Amino acid sequence: MYVRKVVIFLTAVKNQRDFTTGPIFFPTLFFTIPIILSGLLQIFYNMADQVVVGQFSGDPNALAAVGSTSSITTLLANFAIGISIGAGVVVAQHFGAGRKERLSEAVHTSMALALASGIFFALLALLLSRPLLVLMGTQPIILDTATLYIKIYFLGFPATMVYNFGATILRSVGNSRLPLYILAAAGIVNVGLNLVFVIAFDMSVLGVAWATTISQYLAAIVVTVALMRTRGEHRFYIRRLRFHRDSLGNILRIGVPSGIQGCCFALANVFIQSAVNSFPAVTLPSGEVITDVVTGRTISASIENFVYVAFHSFLQTTLTFVGQNFGAGKQERVKKSLFSNLFWVTVVGISVGFLLLVFFRPLCALYIDTALPGTELVLAKAKESGVVMLSTYFLCGIMEVLSGYLRGQGCSLTPMISSLFGACVFRILWVQFVFPIPFFHSLSGIVLSWPASWILVIGLHLITLWVFTRKQRRANASTGGILKAK
Repeated sequence: MYVRKVVIFLTAVKNQRDFTTGPIFFPTLFFTIPIILSGLLQIFYNMADQVVVGQFSGDPNALAAVGSTSSITTLLANFAIGISIGAGVVVAQHFGAGRKERLSEAVHTSMALALASGIFFALLALLLSRPLLVLMGTQPIILDTATLYIKIYFLGFPATMVYNFGATILRSVGNSRLPLYILAAAGIVNVGLNLVFVIAFDMSVLGVAWATTISQYLAAIVVTVALMRTRGEHRFYIRRLRFHRDSLGNILRIGVPSGIQGCCFALANVFIQSAVNSFPAVTLPSGEVITDVVTGRTISASIENFVYVAFHSFLQTTLTFVGQNFGAGKQERVKKSLFSNLFWVTVVGISVGFLLLVFFRPLCALYIDTALPGTELVLAKAKESGVVMLSTYFLCGIMEVLSGYLRGQGCSLTPMISSLFGACVFRILWVQFVFPIPFFHSLSGIVLSWPASWILVIGLHLITLWVFTRKQRRANASTGGILKAK
């Protein structure tokens, strides 16, 4: 009874918005804010895991065990999210063009794909998690704990996929608030279960893993029910859940390259994590052994996510605005969407990065019990990483918006190739040839590979944008139509 009332309240929010008319500059910001807040709540899922396990488990290596899995979880999650981007672009284009039947087919195909791919990736992760952790050089002292955490985490991956696809559908038709409310409810459950499992039941890493998985299923259930109660042709019916060939082909045509692009970044980060893991543990005078570099990098990466979530939110906004207007054939509004999002992502990136640097040490102290041995060593390594990343992270935002602009028009293959070279190949080469140089053989030396790769990918995206724009102009001049990118 109460659940039904909550769902009715949530779906009472205006559940769609047409961005093919009216102003663009401030609506892009206002539309992005709920997405940013949703992303922050998603970060709080992981942050709650890390803070609770770091502060209350009593194990100085528990945090490193959770952090050592981040590259693998990100690798598969990025591919899954990339496919959901394909669904979002297709839904937004059909919505902007007013193709109601095709919109409904895209929605039901998207949800079917979410469920099927979620199960597939969960099984894949369960089979390969330990071999991958070993391949990455995970320290033996945390290997068993890290393997247990990652297996439980991926039991919730089908639910993660369903929520991400459902949220993407809602955002593509102009509703960025409802996913925020759903995630807020799931986040409260996640934090509460973290505290209960770790403090009351002394479950440590096992407890935070189960808390995350349970909260993921809650979010998936609520977003599905919300889509079933929404108004419009994007309403979801379980009996219509099936794959439609045309919709599936279009989603995969855009989504698979997007997913591969995400994997390129994550795969390169696996190599970087391996380099971080290669730093030896430190034995303190008391006899305690700590993984100061791994733990410090884990803390820094968690704080950096507060900036990245804003960038990914502007990517979602770019996809929605560009997708709707491209579907409606309004190319001038497509260009305005690009410039508006580039402006806001740069302002937000520089501002948030600066604020996080100012309050960096107090934020770091949230993740680790200062009474544990070796705290100062860990905090020093976290700062070494954070200064490099947070001062340059706005470049990543520019890269994300340019990618969203191209993908929103259906151009997905070329950005994937650019990222394959600029992120994956470049970072691997950095680990192999630059990192061993004595001057760069440090934590700051390895994390410099990130801003260097962002600059390279931005340049490649700009070249792609220039070529794509020239083709559009020729298409407009010869046929009066808009180029349909492949």
